[in-house]
Amino acid sequence: MKLSDVEFQGDGRKATFYYTAEQRVDFRQLIKDMAQAFNIRIEMRQIGLRQEASRLGGIGSCGRELCCSTWLTDYRSVSTSAARYQLLSLNPQKLAGQCGKLKCCLNYELDAYRSALKNFPKTDTQLQTEKGIAVFQKMDIFKEQIWYTYKGDWMNWHQLSLSSVNEIIAKNKKNEKVASLEEFSLELKATATATKDLIFENVVGQDSLNRFDQQKNKTNKNKKRRNRNKKKPRNNA
Repeated sequence: MKLSDVEFQGDGRKATFYYTAEQRVDFRQLIKDMAQAFNIRIEMRQIGLRQEASRLGGIGSCGRELCCSTWLTDYRSVSTSAARYQLLSLNPQKLAGQCGKLKCCLNYELDAYRSALKNFPKTDTQLQTEKGIAVFQKMDIFKEQIWYTYKGDWMNWHQLSLSSVNEIIAKNKKNEKVASLEEFSLELKATATATKDLIFENVVGQDSLNRFDQQKNKTNKNKKRRNRNKKKPRNNA
């Protein structure tokens, strides 16, 4: 067993020891020894790892105080499926909290992800095209975008909208194939519209490259004329 916290009663006649243990612990003799040593009533209370973290407190990876020690009172179980729904990497060092279990905050946005994923096709769904079979790579749930790639051409990913993917799947169910993913690619469409909107101007032709030299020549001529006028003798009438 591991003692984590001690709580004394206001009158000092009772002390509650909080501990964590993986198995059941027989602490009857320990209670007798501690009661004789402190001359008070002793109570041993076993708590879970999440309750231990809430009593000890601390700072989470987000930079704020632990939710369990500030406002969270309902300790729901957190499973790895919550991380899978949110497309998080299953890295235990990043997903685990100070209690050693999965972070409680993984459940905060889980319902929003589940409702958003209802409109998305399954990740094992393949797209049939004349160019080849396309397989799923990744998705952006809230932007409603999905990336697919052809089998054998794993380096080139094609960014498609959710509506385009559902359209291709509907055609495949009717035994119809689309020409290629490039027809529905968002990247190619964005590039095409950008090239149409571009207007190239002849910026160099607007001003002469020698405009500074010409100004210098004009200023030099004006200085020479002024000097000549100064050198001419004045006729006194």
